[in-house]
Amino acid sequence: MGNETEISEVILVGFPGIPENIYSLVSTVMFLVYIFSLTANGSVICLVALNTYLHQPMYLVIANLATSDLLFDTVTLPKLIARYWFGSSSINFKVCIFQMFWIHYLGSVDSYLLMFMAVDRYVAISQPLRYNLIMTNRRTIIICSFFWIFAATSTNATLTIQASNIVLCSSSTKINTLFCTHTAVLATACTDVTFIRKVAFVFAMVVLLAPLGIIVLSYVLIVVEISSSSRSENWHKLFYTCTTHLLVVALYYVPRVFLYTISLSSVIIIRPDVHALILFLYSVVPHMANPVIYFLRTKEIRQTLRKVLQRIKYRVGHGFIC
Repeated sequence: MGNETEISEVILVGFPGIPENIYSLVSTVMFLVYIFSLTANGSVICLVALNTYLHQPMYLVIANLATSDLLFDTVTLPKLIARYWFGSSSINFKVCIFQMFWIHYLGSVDSYLLMFMAVDRYVAISQPLRYNLIMTNRRTIIICSFFWIFAATSTNATLTIQASNIVLCSSSTKINTLFCTHTAVLATACTDVTFIRKVAFVFAMVVLLAPLGIIVLSYVLIVVEISSSSRSENWHKLFYTCTTHLLVVALYYVPRVFLYTISLSSVIIIRPDVHALILFLYSVVPHMANPVIYFLRTKEIRQTLRKVLQRIKYRVGHGFIC
């Protein structure tokens, strides 16, 4: 306990083991990733918000998901870019805790929204005539708002309070990954944090596996519903309606489930650089891929974007027009 001290800053390592001669390359790639994410997700939000044709439940959920992804990248990537571009690796511990809260908060929001999208697809296919009565815009907005509030006031508030009260060690102040995640922050503690780790793991499993279970159940019910009809156009409708969502779900859940499964093993130990790469794959890459998937696979968004671009051609000089 003699190593305990009041430390106001920690060191953000980023990608462990990267040689200094490629720092500029890494920072440039991260900068381009951030700009692309801002542009793509911002475009989705703008298209849905300012075009009444897209004021439908599914697109309102997509806009909420894009907002969450944009906020996540804004909270995390600028500091990672500064770490490699300007050598600014230190971060105030309170700022680190602030970033940690938003990382897990927005990750929870994403999980709940993907679950809601799966339920929406099930209702659309199983109750096509009553869909507009069941999934109204007002109801969708209320449910999405509940997810934003619930994610902030439930598990994430508890984990943030616990992590903010740990005692740091002067010799263990490195955040050995890309962001200030809960696991990385607890690794800097001098005191025993076994109980906090267990609580965090249970919370993570609930936030991850409960929505995933509902997603899987929704698609099983969808397949059963379609199987009751032998008409080929129903299968085409299933494929067209659900493929977009399944791609987004796969990008979000597969790397996470893999990482959590490996973490339960006492035999397989993931190297810090591999862990950081997986973290990047499931936390940043989907935020770039999701808008592209929406534009390519969603006919209504494609058509709206095409109309917007056509209007912009004739209104150059009149400011930013969505």
